[in-house]
Formats: sequence, structure tokens, C-alpha cells
Amino acid sequence: MREGVRGGGSRFLYEPFDAASARLETHERVNEERWNALERRLNSIETMLERLERRLWLAVYGVVAFTLTQGFIALVDISPK
Repeated sequence: MREGVRGGGSRFLYEPFDAASARLETHERVNEERWNALERRLNSIETMLERLERRLWLAVYGVVAFTLTQGFIALVDISPK
């Protein structure tokens, strides 16, 4: 019998299927996709936190400006006429 010649039929009858390797590759791909999704979520959270920080600083500066303006107006009204 010659080894190089095969009869008819499916190639899966002759070539072994490595299920453990396929399973490992699948888990690696799933973990990679999960990691990418986690990075995207973290980047969006970081962007939202930066926006929130800018808004908070704007509010702080607004309160300080309002307080200084009220103080200046009070000083101008107290000055002798």
C-alpha cells in the first residue's frame, strides 16, 4: 500500500483535529477582545472624568469671581460720598 495516495472521503478522516489547540486559540481571541473592550471603556471613563474636572474648575472659578465681584461692589458702596 502506498502512503502518499489516499482514497476518497473526507480529509477529517485522515488528519487529526487538535481540539485543545483550537480551544486555546479561541480563549486567547476572546480574552483579547475583552481586553480591548475594557481599554475602550476605561478611555471613555477617563474622558468623562476630564470633562467633569473642567466643569468643576469652571464652577469654582465662577464662585470665586462672583465673591470677588460682590466684595468689590460692597467696597465701592461703602466709600464716602
